[in-house]
Order: sequence, then C-alpha cells, then structure tokens
Amino acid sequence: MSDTNKKAVVLLSGGLDSATALAMASAEGFSCYALSFDYGQRSLTELNAAREVAAKIGVVEHKIVRLSLEDFGGSALTDPSIAVPEQLEAGIPVTYVPARNTVFLSLALGWAEVLDADAIYIGVNAVDYSGYPDCRPAFIEAFQALANVATKAGVSGRPVRIMTPLLELTKAQIIQQGVALGLDYSLTVSCYQADEDGRACGVCDSCRLRAQGFADAGAEDVTRYKVGSGSR
Repeated sequence: MSDTNKKAVVLLSGGLDSATALAMASAEGFSCYALSFDYGQRSLTELNAAREVAAKIGVVEHKIVRLSLEDFGGSALTDPSIAVPEQLEAGIPVTYVPARNTVFLSLALGWAEVLDADAIYIGVNAVDYSGYPDCRPAFIEAFQALANVATKAGVSGRPVRIMTPLLELTKAQIIQQGVALGLDYSLTVSCYQADEDGRACGVCDSCRLRAQGFADAGAEDVTRYKVGSGSR
C-alpha cells in the first residue's frame, strides 16, 4: 500500500486485466480503493477472486456494490436463457453487457469525488478483447470529457483522470506486466462460466483469450480449469 497522498479508485472484477490494472496503480504510488460489482453476472466466483486480489495487493478499502443488471438482461452474462458462446462470433458478442462500463465508471467517479481521488483505473483493452464498444479509446475519451464537465472536481479545474494502462497492450504484454509486478494470476477468474470453485471452462471467449495470452507471453498458465475442459 502506498504511503503517498495520491488516491485512485480501481475497478476490480477479479479477472486478469483488472487485477493487472490494480497492481500497476499500486506500483505507481497510488493508495488504491478497489470497487467491484455484484451485477447479476453468471459467475459470482469472480467476486471471491476480487476479494483475494484486493487483500493480496493491500488496498485501502474494497467495496462490492450490488446492482441488478439482470433485471434488464440482454446479455449472456446476466440472462441465463442466453447461452455463453463457445465459438468465435462475428460482431459484438452476446456476452456484451449493455452500458456496463458506463455504469461502472459513473459509480467509480462518484466514489472518487467523495475520496478526493486523483484517478480512476479501469482495465479496458482495445487489442486482445472481445469487441465490446465500451472498451475502445473513443469511449474512454468521451467519458473523460463527461467527467470534466459533470463533477465538482472537474469544473473546479481538478478533474479525475480516467487511467487505462492496458488499453493498447496485447494480452501477452498485460501478463508480462503483471508477472513483472509479482501478481499471482492463479487468484484471478476470467471465465464467463466458472464453476462455484472458480474453475474455468476453458472454451469461452474469455478463456481462449487468456490461454493464448499466457502462451504468447511465454508464461505458465496458472489458470485452474474444470476437469475435462480440454485446457492445459
């Protein structure tokens, strides 16, 4: 934990990318406040992973906020009647949760103002990702512009900065960054349909991107897979 006065709210899902973003924020000298969401997602074990990662890195505080995005549905992650695809999809996949990052960043912005924080870290990536529209640079730029005009901090000339350290990195580069910082990726859960013990299916889009990232990084894949998943 940093002993400086710099504060950052870090969006922490419990997955590989958000855990790396948290490790990077901590290494950059921020006192970190982790924010996770129980939003009705299919796999709640990622929240257990978020707790473990937050404790391991040593955040100042970790909040888990309950949202009910399953009330709207519209995504394979929040509507059990929509199957998680196990093959690559053209266009925006059904695992996209409508407006999720907009909602998450808005709540992070509110907490950042209360804390008088300098930054919000989010582990979005526009290189090795699933094609979600709210992971693109244009979205981040638009949200930064919103934060600048929609908050007391922004209109007072001290806007909260939206930090996206993973935005232009490949999955392999992200993993290499985390390994260099001593991040234990075995604590993280990226799978869209992990079981109650946090073991990955090995076949969903997120699992495929993660496994390929470890292979390309030349790093050991420490992911825990379900027996018979066919993964390493």
